[in-house]
Amino acid sequence: MRKKPWILILTIGLGTLLNPLNSSMISVALTRLQHEFTLTFADASWLISIFYIFSAAAQPVMGKLSDMFGPKKLFMIGLILVAAASLLAPFSPNYFFLLGCRALQAIGSSALFPSGMSMVRKSITKGQAKALATLSIFATTSAAFGPSIGGFLIASWDWQAIFIANIPFIILSFVLAIFILPNAGQGKVELRRIDFGGIALFIISMVGLILFLLSLGDNVRWLSLGIFITATIIFYFYETKRKEPFIDLASLKENHHVSFIYLQFMSINLIYYCYFYGFPILLLQILHYNERETGLIMLSLAGFGVIVAPLAGRLIDRYGSKPPLVIGASFLTVGTALLLTYDEGSPLLWLLIIMGVLGMSNGFNNISMQTALYDHVKPEETGSASGLFQTSRYLGSILSSSLLGIVFTGQLDFEHLHLVSMVCLLICVIVFGLALRLPGRTKVSKISNKKMKD
Repeated sequence: MRKKPWILILTIGLGTLLNPLNSSMISVALTRLQHEFTLTFADASWLISIFYIFSAAAQPVMGKLSDMFGPKKLFMIGLILVAAASLLAPFSPNYFFLLGCRALQAIGSSALFPSGMSMVRKSITKGQAKALATLSIFATTSAAFGPSIGGFLIASWDWQAIFIANIPFIILSFVLAIFILPNAGQGKVELRRIDFGGIALFIISMVGLILFLLSLGDNVRWLSLGIFITATIIFYFYETKRKEPFIDLASLKENHHVSFIYLQFMSINLIYYCYFYGFPILLLQILHYNERETGLIMLSLAGFGVIVAPLAGRLIDRYGSKPPLVIGASFLTVGTALLLTYDEGSPLLWLLIIMGVLGMSNGFNNISMQTALYDHVKPEETGSASGLFQTSRYLGSILSSSLLGIVFTGQLDFEHLHLVSMVCLLICVIVFGLALRLPGRTKVSKISNKKMKD
């Protein structure tokens, strides 16, 4: 590549940060949006769930569309879709229009990561791993600091600011993209390769599940449960017959280690995002901090994760993925248990310490889960495995918003906060057990050697 690689990375990075940033900034805006549109917390939680449902459905598809239409073209289309959603959202006349804008944001921003990765792999041969790691930092940092950024924006203006804030990033990335991104040739357009049926069944299944879960605190929607079960069964049999399925269920059945890694990652995200979205609600509606103060306090959760991530990387290099995952599960369990001791008489410092412990768990878990995944898949399966890895993250996030919607619809108090903590503590036991079950470095080497021979 004749242009300097860092300019390409910056161009792509400015685009790829939009998905994680928009998934996290909303956490501080939920209280304002509840008042603006007269919503229960269960209703407001759909603003989280809808984003993750459409992200989960769109990300695997966008990888194939990138190959068909060319990554540069798809990257720029993605930026245009996010810009349209971000400009329309502040003028939403009602809640359902805003939900549509969130879905459009998710679809557009989901096009940016796979097309960006494709251009990096093709354009940067020397120092490619470092380039990919830098893009990963764009994504993880924007997600981690999203609540803090959102808090300052809302305090300075209102909830509309979290959407308008995307525009400078989009404009800069779009202008740079015109001149910097390589014009990689497009492939053959074969829309039949896209599993539209599987995607539709997946969305129906997820919507049915969320509607059922959110109804548990009131009038139970048994019809929604029936839709979820029926769509899931049809989805299973439909996907097993597809040549290029949306989710490769056959490979999951064959590789139990990978299936358990997905389950572990989904459980970790279920717990972590309960706190990621729950703490702003606690700070704003129970402790009555303003948005700017909430954003500052949330730095404790994000900052400690960023601080310990390099340590987790060194442990992985020396001992493999298992030890840091056990450490991460331990921090997650301890932080969750400590949250049960936090009540109206506790000082803010105690909450900051608890958030710091939970933040450290995220720093250990994120990078360790990814390396554990790659330890158990063949190099040629990396792309599809990474797609499913992100899907498991989204599923955990969707379930976390549903859990918060069930518990926090009604009276918001420390008793309900402790109820969320107790549920998460039970899930922590699963996370810890799966971390212990993971093969150590010696066994992983044997498994890898066997795969190479096969």
